[in-house]
Amino acid sequence: MTDALSRAARRLSQVKDSIMGKVATTIPFDPDSTSFPSRKELPKIAGAPEDAAWVWGPDDYVGRLNLLTPTRVKAASAEIKTGEMARLDLPLNVPEQPAFGREKFEHRIKVLHENVAYDDIYHLNTQSGTQWDGFRHFAHIPTTTFYNNTKGSDILGPTANHKCSIHHWSAHGFSGRAVLLDYRSYANAHGIKYDTATPYAISFDDLVACGKYQGLDIRPASQGGDIRIGDILLIRSGWTEDYYRRTPEERARLASRGLDSHGGEQQWAGLKQEQAMLNWLHDCYFAAVGGDAPAFERWPTPETYHLHEYVLALWGMPLGEMLDLEKASELAKKNKRWTFFFSSAPANCPGGVSSHVNATAIF
Repeated sequence: MTDALSRAARRLSQVKDSIMGKVATTIPFDPDSTSFPSRKELPKIAGAPEDAAWVWGPDDYVGRLNLLTPTRVKAASAEIKTGEMARLDLPLNVPEQPAFGREKFEHRIKVLHENVAYDDIYHLNTQSGTQWDGFRHFAHIPTTTFYNNTKGSDILGPTANHKCSIHHWSAHGFSGRAVLLDYRSYANAHGIKYDTATPYAISFDDLVACGKYQGLDIRPASQGGDIRIGDILLIRSGWTEDYYRRTPEERARLASRGLDSHGGEQQWAGLKQEQAMLNWLHDCYFAAVGGDAPAFERWPTPETYHLHEYVLALWGMPLGEMLDLEKASELAKKNKRWTFFFSSAPANCPGGVSSHVNATAIF
């Protein structure tokens, strides 16, 4: 009798899933689910900070990349219509003077045999240019805990291991459908002027308006919008455009603010720290988010928290900075289409903290 009831329960569950889609309710979540809990509905996880979405299992180190399932990647390939491509990485030596006191990129050519064979030698900080912030990069500050209960002792020291190492992303793969919100183009069209070297805040309402301007409803598909589970969000603030307009001296001065004898502090445009933004970033179930500015979020934060804490440490969502979105913007305008296929190749570096993005948009 018990077996019959069990079979009946499974059958009812299958019927429900076929009609309503698969709802993620039990940890570890099934990445192929068609419905996931909102930020307000997140299950409480013993020993985890409030708002933690460590829902993919105790040994998971790819976070929201779990959403890039074969089914979703195959569906994303339908975004390729014209085959036009846009690389999304700046040259390795841009910016020439990185912000936040990071090391400059150094390139040396090694002669193996004059006029016959040569090698390259790079010296770089993966955070000095177009980058993925890995899960080892930024902790939940109140608990000094990185994604999925990773600690500093897991990263450096005698007990260091590969928890949250960037190579897990590389092993998993990183391709899917991207959505570009071209806020700079929207702002220009509406007479909104700002400098990306100031702490200009792009609010959730600003992104809603930008989406409408582009013909996109930025609500999740579950709410009737155009954002699909596993989408990769890219936001163009115009930082790259501003960078190339400046003189080399001005670029160096702005990047060096707050360091040594340079006055002021690091200031960059980015997403506003607000509850509406947090709810949206979480509830859309993006596989990853990124922008063209040095900090993604408005810097410095005027709040008691950083978006980095939520995106990286609490939700396990890759966070990209200083992506080159200029050509992607041009192709999006040309094709009147703001979604495209996206492919990235994070570094296969065991123990690594972060990586260059190594990405291409294909329209």
